Amino acid sequence: MKLSQPSLSLLEETIKQAIGKYTCGCEQTVVTDIHLQANQSSGEFFIFDDDDKELANATIEEWMTYEGDDFYENMERILSNLLCNMKNQSDFDKLTIMKPFSFVLVDDDKETIAELLLLDDDTLLVNEELLKGLDEELDAFLKDLLEK
Repeated sequence: MKLSQPSLSLLEETIKQAIGKYTCGCEQTVVTDIHLQANQSSGEFFIFDDDDKELANATIEEWMTYEGDDFYENMERILSNLLCNMKNQSDFDKLTIMKPFSFVLVDDDKETIAELLLLDDDTLLVNEELLKGLDEELDAFLKDLLEK
């Protein structure tokens, strides 16, 4: 699935609206996760905090016409890229949320599908690409160590 630029802009604006609730000059807020919920059949996009309080919502009409079985895989890719771009543009720098916290994709039952972005000062979110071949390297290292 490839979303149009207006739909991507609407997603970004909705995320900015949600995180805008955490840019006041007040005390730091403790939030573990910000939940992004996408519904293929209705096109609804909701953003919730840890207490299931709605922070923002929008309707993405392109989702309603998508017929594929890989909706959530596409949402994971699209939203992850969007959030990474927003992070690189420093959109999350002025938030009053204590780190670490995550943006997570959830289904209609609010069950986590994927962690999209972890924001922390000193933690790296490891993905499959980074771990490729690690088992073989560790096995070779251990074999070499045991032989000596």
